[in-house]
Amino acid sequence: MENVVLDRGDGTGSPGPIADALADRTVRGRRDAYADEIRRLIEAAYTVMRASGDLEPRVGDVVKASGLSNQAFYRHFRSKDELFLAVLTDGRRQLVTTLAARMQRADDGAPRIAAWIEGVMAQARNAEAAANTRPFVVHGTRLADRFPEAWQASREALLAPLRDAVAAAGGDPDHGPELLYDLVFGAMESALVRRATPSRNDVDHLVAFALRGVGVG
Repeated sequence: MENVVLDRGDGTGSPGPIADALADRTVRGRRDAYADEIRRLIEAAYTVMRASGDLEPRVGDVVKASGLSNQAFYRHFRSKDELFLAVLTDGRRQLVTTLAARMQRADDGAPRIAAWIEGVMAQARNAEAAANTRPFVVHGTRLADRFPEAWQASREALLAPLRDAVAAAGGDPDHGPELLYDLVFGAMESALVRRATPSRNDVDHLVAFALRGVGVG
């Protein structure tokens, strides 16, 4: 008997749309499973670094914490540096979201520049954020050298709202945002390396200094 379910309807008896639908479902299921594995590995990397204080955890420790296998790890990452890059990208994506929320609550112009600076410095003022961020400050140069395009993309994502805020405040939109980024991230990273917690006054002074630097009162 002819299989009418899989008949394309063109007289060839070949699988038609149902085959495409089943293939799509298989691919979608595999994609969802792989995305879950990646999330578990990224979360495990955070967990291991926080628990051990080790700035460069072993792949085996991350795999064990994730509950997955070495095969699963190397299915998605060719090296530990690639995992670090994924964790860094995830962290910076979260930071972009946090900065956007802070800036939305502030008035346009200078207050939004201040909100951006305060949000970045919170990475050093908040103990949990500092623990998550410190390894990437220490290893950041190596990651930037190995993955320049990904590193630049994450930098641009953080710079974009700052460019808009500087322009709205009447500052120099061509050079000001880049200088502000380097100044503020430098201050934040220096605090993390020194394991120092910037005070509220430290942040206020940085904000005032930065605003003057880009010509904003």
